[in-house]
Amino acid sequence: MSDAAPKPERQAPTTLAEAVGGPLGMLESAVPAVAFIVTYTFTGQDTNTSAIVAVGIALALTVARLARRESPQQALSGLIGVAFAAFIATRSGKAENFFLPGLLLNAVNVTVLLASVAVRWPLIGVIVTKLDGEDNTWRDDARRMRAFRRATYLWVGVFSARLLVQLPMYLAGAVVVLGIFRTAMGLPLFALGLWLTWLLVRGVRAPPSATAQA
Repeated sequence: MSDAAPKPERQAPTTLAEAVGGPLGMLESAVPAVAFIVTYTFTGQDTNTSAIVAVGIALALTVARLARRESPQQALSGLIGVAFAAFIATRSGKAENFFLPGLLLNAVNVTVLLASVAVRWPLIGVIVTKLDGEDNTWRDDARRMRAFRRATYLWVGVFSARLLVQLPMYLAGAVVVLGIFRTAMGLPLFALGLWLTWLLVRGVRAPPSATAQA
């Protein structure tokens, strides 16, 4: 009979969808913006009222997270983002500025992803292996590095596409059209990116038995 203490069971790896906040996190990324555009249209382009409605919905989603006893940081992050966007829009008096933080975030994402590839730490590889509970030895495997690099470039394409399509609309002040394309290129494009990422990395992910070794 072994005297060794039994090892605690490893929790199931977090999925990419869970890593971005689950269903509520996805709603938080889309519903306030939709509410802003709908209110903006039906109030005769009233930026202030539209911002108030968007923040109110974000607040309701935050309360729903807290009621489910989720992480306060995760619960508040979406609210802070919407409140900041609403502040910029109302302060400037330009409704299109509600979407400016999102555009800037896309630009930052592109920069960070490209930089991660340049320094041989492709960000998708870092995220996936951390979710799987691995160490950094994956970087020594040329096949895995190639797959993670391709997946990282995929997300460069996702965020770049958003910028290429939405930035001209922002500069033209086409608020409603910008809101429509922001929504269309939000969850649907994100879901497509997740699916394509899974196709690219599924063959190089460490099996559960390997990550469970202590």
